[in-house]
Amino acid sequence: MSEHQKISAMTASDEVRSVYLINQASLQQSRNGPYWRLEFKDASGTLEAKIWSPLSQSFPALSAGQMAWVEGRLSLYRDQLQLTVDGLHVLSEEEAASLPMEDYLPSSERPAADMLADIKALCDEVFTHKPWKKFVRSVLNDRRLRPLLLRAPAAKSMHHAYAGGLLEHLLSVAGLCMRMADHYPDMDRQALLAGALLHDIGKLDELSGPLTTEYTDEGRFLGHIAQGLILLEPFLQKSGLEPELVMHFKHLVASHHGEREYGAISLPATPEAFALHFADNMDAKLNQCRCTVPAQDEGMAWGPYQNLLGRSLCRPVRTPEAPGGAPDEKRKARAEKKNDKQDERQCSLL
Repeated sequence: MSEHQKISAMTASDEVRSVYLINQASLQQSRNGPYWRLEFKDASGTLEAKIWSPLSQSFPALSAGQMAWVEGRLSLYRDQLQLTVDGLHVLSEEEAASLPMEDYLPSSERPAADMLADIKALCDEVFTHKPWKKFVRSVLNDRRLRPLLLRAPAAKSMHHAYAGGLLEHLLSVAGLCMRMADHYPDMDRQALLAGALLHDIGKLDELSGPLTTEYTDEGRFLGHIAQGLILLEPFLQKSGLEPELVMHFKHLVASHHGEREYGAISLPATPEAFALHFADNMDAKLNQCRCTVPAQDEGMAWGPYQNLLGRSLCRPVRTPEAPGGAPDEKRKARAEKKNDKQDERQCSLL
């Protein structure tokens, strides 16, 4: 396939030969016969298109969410660009899976493969109990789940609602949880990491995916917490984990929403469950702030009203840094010094 042509860069009279996501599709009737009215989409914008008769009759079914190779000519219609389609081929699932989703959908700023590699490195670093590593790695490497995980959004609209968003959220929550475990070393670091990495895995079955993110029938009936517990059960049975660790892990997944009114099956009842709940909630809220409030170098910025939060979100004016300051390096040095002291205390207890 040729290089992707961005919709935002198109001008009238351009010839188009590229792949796009079908965002809308409806079969309509004109004097000359049936025609398809389409809307194509990529990460840069949308484009109206028509497939006129008799070519339209070659496509008995087109639907939103399909990826298609498109050939055609652009023109202006009522001052808007419109594509007259001369040829169209709907891609198979295998063909679509090979495409870089960042060309067609809002996506995480980091490549999904890099984030998954970071998660696996974190597993190697933290899991010293072999059944934990076997369990988590078996989920991440599963033939069905891994391709879904590389593309999945974390939500339809609330937070991390873009391709790769679920991986980004899981990795971020895991990082927050590990920092809390550094601060509260009495917590079970390994159980907490397993819960952080897999607490939202049920969203792979709750949501249809990044192309057309909708709730599945199972998602509407059960929700991602119940679906996650069902999905993970066969992996837990093969993990070799002690029954008490399995029970605690299931509690982490079941309680991570914090309150029953927000979908939790049970209320957090262990330090690790509280840590996971607050890390999950924090990461979701801060992602909403980042995605809904426009970035500005100067002045205070307010985003649109958020119905689900009952408020608008604000990006305040930042405190100026002292000249010559290197706050990130100083914070890193303080954290390393604190970790060294904690290691010394733990060694002295052995």
